[in-house]
Amino acid sequence: MESKNLRIVFMGTPDFAVGVLDKLVTGNYKVVGVVTVADKPAGRGKIMTSSAVKKYADENKIKVLQPTNLKNEDFLTALTNLEPDLQIVVAFRMLPKAVWSLPKFGTFNLHASLLPAYRGSAPINWAIINGEKETGVTTFFIDEKIDTGEIILSDKTKISENDTAGTIHDQLMLMGADLVVKTVDIIANQDIKTKKQPDLPISLAPKLFKENCQINWDDSIDNLYNFIRGLSPFPTAWTKYINEKEIGEFKIYSATKEYEIHEFEIGKIISSKNRIKIAVKSGYIIIDEIQMPSKKRMDTKSLLNGYKFSDLARVL
Repeated sequence: MESKNLRIVFMGTPDFAVGVLDKLVTGNYKVVGVVTVADKPAGRGKIMTSSAVKKYADENKIKVLQPTNLKNEDFLTALTNLEPDLQIVVAFRMLPKAVWSLPKFGTFNLHASLLPAYRGSAPINWAIINGEKETGVTTFFIDEKIDTGEIILSDKTKISENDTAGTIHDQLMLMGADLVVKTVDIIANQDIKTKKQPDLPISLAPKLFKENCQINWDDSIDNLYNFIRGLSPFPTAWTKYINEKEIGEFKIYSATKEYEIHEFEIGKIISSKNRIKIAVKSGYIIIDEIQMPSKKRMDTKSLLNGYKFSDLARVL
């Protein structure tokens, strides 16, 4: 069957998924519908906001389904009426069998890791947090479990010392879009040879919450540096601090590390006219971009033009 004649239903939510959907649409693949999350209130004004995928679908006049329950009969009927030959999932949620088994060519997922490494919802972040030197993208057929299905295709890339979750996200989005198109083509041509996921140690990429984005300053300098860049620019590493009588929290968007033997207490904030560094084991974490309470993200030089840390200031 000609791959561009396949009736495709695309399922996804964030910007990462939009990059893949755009590759299909601009490549003239027949995307007959999109499934994404329901609109949610967001921001201080609690304004109802659509997902990035819905916004793209609306702009391109693609039918959108937004079920709150994937087993709902009305949703299943609407999905069936789209007559999908193939479903593609990118950064969505676990599907019931009634959904993933619907198309005759099945349902495949694009995952932002080299499976079985980093199964879960935040594979890009955790790969960098854990100091990995390599990552990639994988397409696989969905089955009853999470991220366990047979692999169709994969592609890999290096993670440099200066990469962040943001830079790897953008790189994998482009790689993933290409891999999805290749996967659609070989499925349509029925030239597909899947393979079981390697019997390797499984690493997990659990969902990120505020609690597991807090910096532990007692960790090693390398782990601290990886933690900050692995959470940048989103959801962002943060820390509590005390500066004279002021106690609060700030986010660190980017930092560098400096190896040096010192006698400062771990967590001490040392600042000058244009530099902020935190004393840690074996050196310092130098903050390049920061967001103080009720302030915008800014470089440290801009912050220090109007803000001062005392000699007793420290992170907690």
